[in-house]
Amino acid sequence: MGLDFDERPAGGDPEGLLILHHGRGADEHDLVGLAEVLDPERRFHAVTPGGPLRLPGWPGRHWYAVPRVGYPDPETFATAWTALAEFHDRCWERLGIGPERTVLGGFSMGSVMSYALGLSQERPAPAGILACSGFVPTVDGWEPSLDDRRELPVFIAHGRNDNVMEIGFARRARELFEGAGITVDYHESDAGHQIDPAHLPAARKWLSRALA
Repeated sequence: MGLDFDERPAGGDPEGLLILHHGRGADEHDLVGLAEVLDPERRFHAVTPGGPLRLPGWPGRHWYAVPRVGYPDPETFATAWTALAEFHDRCWERLGIGPERTVLGGFSMGSVMSYALGLSQERPAPAGILACSGFVPTVDGWEPSLDDRRELPVFIAHGRNDNVMEIGFARRARELFEGAGITVDYHESDAGHQIDPAHLPAARKWLSRALA
């Protein structure tokens, strides 16, 4: 069964595709508003899938179980990775917009999944990755493929007061990418675990460049 999703069409013929993955305990409707903020001119079609996992005692949807922050549960991570790969493929076929015109983005756990799909050797490289308050995962059965992604632009935004995913995750991601020759548009602020509005103007400009 496919993932549930919401979407916000472009105002005309779409110039690209923005797929936004929600954070822990949210759902497929959570980031539709972010699409409006990132693309107020509605140049791009935006799709927001919902995670496949529901956990007892937790609201909303999840992409994977969390035994330790930074280290997703391998089984649920693999299930989500497969479901999301199939979802992306169906979006590209349905909309007629390929991965080379698609930015994968998200918040928190959704950023992790954007990295997981956008940096996988088995998957086509997207036009860019937009990661808010996330991390490049460490998980059995998956490793980032960087040598073949050196032209991939990455946007990272993170709060220094994030008490869920600490700022070191963002700094290590930047070091990882820059060490591989990947261009990173990097932003920190004093925010907590949230999408800081102060980062959004830069994110809008980066998105326009990534999908130019």
